[in-house]
Parts: sequence; structure tokens; C-alpha cells
Amino acid sequence: MTIDLRRRSIEIITANQAPTGAYIACPNMDDYAYSWFRDGAFIAYSMDLVGEHDSARRFYDWGAQVINGRADVVARALHKAARDEPLGPDDYLHTRYTLDGREGNDDSWPNFQLDGLGTWLWGLRQHLALTEQTALPGAWAQTVRLAADYLHGLWRQPNYDLWEEFGDQIHPYTLAAIYAGLRAAAALTNQPNYETRALNVRNFILSEGVRDGHFVKYLGSDAVDASLLGLSVPYAVVDPGDPRVQRTVQRIEAQLRPDGGGVQRYAHDSYYGGGQWLLLAAWLGWYHTCAGDPTRARSLLDWIAAQADAHGHLPEQIPQYLIAPDYYEKWVDWRGPIATPLLWSHAMYLVLEREIGD
Repeated sequence: MTIDLRRRSIEIITANQAPTGAYIACPNMDDYAYSWFRDGAFIAYSMDLVGEHDSARRFYDWGAQVINGRADVVARALHKAARDEPLGPDDYLHTRYTLDGREGNDDSWPNFQLDGLGTWLWGLRQHLALTEQTALPGAWAQTVRLAADYLHGLWRQPNYDLWEEFGDQIHPYTLAAIYAGLRAAAALTNQPNYETRALNVRNFILSEGVRDGHFVKYLGSDAVDASLLGLSVPYAVVDPGDPRVQRTVQRIEAQLRPDGGGVQRYAHDSYYGGGQWLLLAAWLGWYHTCAGDPTRARSLLDWIAAQADAHGHLPEQIPQYLIAPDYYEKWVDWRGPIATPLLWSHAMYLVLEREIGD
């Protein structure tokens, strides 16, 4: 029997949204029993695209409560950053929280990441546009200002990338998410100073984040990362036709798509052996759709659908054409099987399907 993966993806996402509004990253993996601002914003965006607006609203309500409840943390972070004082573990907003909004107790996972809040602000702007709302409801206005001020105060600080690695670097992907977040704050609050701050971030990306005509994984590197797709889609630092992003995509496809199917994260990735990520395949298809090549996008959508198991579950990655095969079993022994279903994979499938349909 053929699975209606669109319908199944909606079912999986809604079934794994907590009563608080948080989306669990994966219900079958202890490490992923949290809600991330980044993953959740993309998941909420997919829900808005398929008309499940109440689901998205409840996620943003959850995020607003988490952020507003930590206004003292934001103030402390900005105070220390303005004085070039180092931030301790209690001086920044975490990247993920338990489903009831508490900090996790796993100290081995890095938490200082800025891209998630930028993506959350971007997603909130999309939510209001897709639900035809013209004003921020309730406590969300306070949240937007807190998050935007926090991002503006810390954006030059090295922090962990979206893969929670390379915490001593500055990452163009993270800066792009911050840029989109600050632009969203400008639109949502009608405060043009956020737009000015966003343009400063964009200028920095274009000045420092390009090497040999392509964007780089982190400043000072010449490597690419598949997440750099985000600089064009959806964060709009540059248009899909910009030569710099075109060269970046060419390198991603040449170096990180070994069989013309899924997409690996970056060269030398060893997480579960460095397999092919479904959400990155969808992201690449999203880019190609926006760049005017729906045929290539459709092939990526078909590849993703072919990875669904008998229950219609999409995993995080496929352990084929591994970059570091010796690490695959080590990760399985340490953390268990690859996360399945991954809600972010299902969300990106829905986004790509909608983009192709449009």
C-alpha cells in the first residue's frame, strides 16, 4: 500500500506536539527529547503551509513563554557582552528546552547557539503573514524585542553552529539566521533600527564570509556546509541567482551529494558516519524550486519519499555513502539507532512539496 507521506507527516508532527505547544525533535531518541527553537520554527512553518495554524501558534506561544521567562538572562548576557566579559553557562539562552520549558540537564551538549532564535523570529513573521495577522498578539511583542536585542548584542561572538559543533567559530549560516531574525523584528515591531542592525550583519557576511567566490562554513575556512543553502532560502541574504550562492550550491552538490540522492552535512562529518540527511535534501530542493528548476527539486522530493519506512517515518539521515563509516556503529552503540521519525525531516518534506506545488 502506498503511503500518503504528506498526510502521514502532518499526523506525525501533530501527534508529537506536547500540550505546551513544544515539538519534540524525535519521540524515539532520548537525546532528542527536547524542543529546539530552530527545528521547531521550521516545523511550525510547515504546519502553517498546510493550514495547521493552531499548531504553529501553540509552538510560538511556548517559545514566547520560554524567552519572556528569561528576561534576566538576556539582560545579563547583554551586560557582559557590552563589557567584553565572557559568558558563563547561566548567561545565555539555551538552544533547546524540555517540552515544559525547562533547561535540560545534559551538560555534555553545547547550548550557546544563536541561529535558533533568529530562525524563530523569521518563522514568527511567516506565521503572522500566513494567518493574515497585522499585529503581534499578547506577550509576543515583548518576546520579539528580547530576542532581537539579544541577537544584536551577541552576533559577533563565536558560538556553536546549527549542528552544535565548532563553538569557537563564527558561522555565516548563523549570521544569516540572525539577519533574517532582525529583519523580522523590524517588520513585527515597526522599529527601523532593527533593519539597520540586520544590514550590518548582512554586510559582514558578504565581506567576511566569502572565499574564492563562494560562502564558507565558518570564517577563515574554505570549506562549504550544506546549511549554507539557508543564506538564500529562506533567510534571503542573497537571491538564489546570486553567483556566490550558485557557486556554493555547485560545491555542495559536487562534494556532499555522492550519488545524486541525499545531502551530507560537510566534509569530514563523523556523526553516525556522516550519512545523507533528508532535511538537507529537501532544503536543496527548496533552493532549486526558488531558483526556477522544479525538475531537480522533484527528484529530491521523490528521493526523500523513498526513504520512508513501513510506518511512514522519515529518519534524520540514511547511512549510505558514509564519510566516516568506522564511526557509524560507534554512534549506534553510544546513542542508539538514527533518530526516526525526525520531525524536522517531515517538516522539510512538507515545505518542499508545497514549494513544488506552488
